[in-house]
Amino acid sequence: MFIIDSYPLAVGLLLVTMICWGSWANTQKLATKNWPFQLFYWDYSLGIILLTLILGLTMGSYGEEGRGFITDLSQASQTAIFYAFLGGVVFNIANLLLVAAIDIAGMAVAFPVGIGLALVLGVLVNYIATPLGDPVLLTIGVVLVTVAIVLDAIAFKKHQNEKAFSMKGLWIAIVAGILMGFFFRFVAAATSLEFANPTPGLMTPYSSVFVFGIGLFLSNFIWNSILMYRPLVGKKATYSEYFNKGNLKLHLIGILGGMIWCLGMSLSMLASEQAGFAISYGLGQGATLVAAIWGVFIWKEFKSPSKSVKLLLFLMFICFLVGLALIILAKTV
Repeated sequence: MFIIDSYPLAVGLLLVTMICWGSWANTQKLATKNWPFQLFYWDYSLGIILLTLILGLTMGSYGEEGRGFITDLSQASQTAIFYAFLGGVVFNIANLLLVAAIDIAGMAVAFPVGIGLALVLGVLVNYIATPLGDPVLLTIGVVLVTVAIVLDAIAFKKHQNEKAFSMKGLWIAIVAGILMGFFFRFVAAATSLEFANPTPGLMTPYSSVFVFGIGLFLSNFIWNSILMYRPLVGKKATYSEYFNKGNLKLHLIGILGGMIWCLGMSLSMLASEQAGFAISYGLGQGATLVAAIWGVFIWKEFKSPSKSVKLLLFLMFICFLVGLALIILAKTV
């Protein structure tokens, strides 16, 4: 199996994770111009399953080190499978709420608040479980990210007051962020931190992410069905619409979104042997910065902001950049 053997390479791939996690929601914005996000999300979950299989049967099955994908799955303990599956279930409800928040508040707000909050909780939970990296630099980095979240929330509130928008999307993003702060720990608990000689009963990243994807997809029949018929925003969606109104282009956009996110997740888990779970998750969740850039500069979600809102957004970006830099440095000192 393909294994990352150096910290600089791990950081490089985590930057790719950051771009993937911060960019997949663009596919949602493209697709939901034509149909509800709940229907988009079915294709998104299929895209995740598809890529986990592709990576598992290719990168996860060839080479002399580690265990092959099929062999690894067959030896996994029930406990490891349960934790990886649970990670998919928890992530799914969190991500569905985040997608709903994006629909209401836009990428510039939903991502920095929701994923930024998840970053803070995720780094804390994963560092307590597997302490790796300088705690002082990690703490300062997380504090700066927290400040960035607060600045973004203040900017959004000021902009809403100016434009008379609803605060509903912001609150949904906060709930999504709290839930999302815990899913990575479940997957990490199922994954061996030694990839060349994996711990018996635990899984390699290729297998744990695959089981995670299964948990996400199956729980979709509960979480997504609820949001389809009891939506937080907009009209209800039905299963008949998915089959009768969706065209090939819409389905491919959703599948692409899932594959983009899953690539980021897979790289994050692969980098965890060198970086540790806390830094791996924390740096990957720099996606907040990427998503904010998309929302502010590409989608123009803060159209015609006041000078005070512009200043708050500028300070938010600075805090995110410095915070992420310190998270990276936490492993090198």
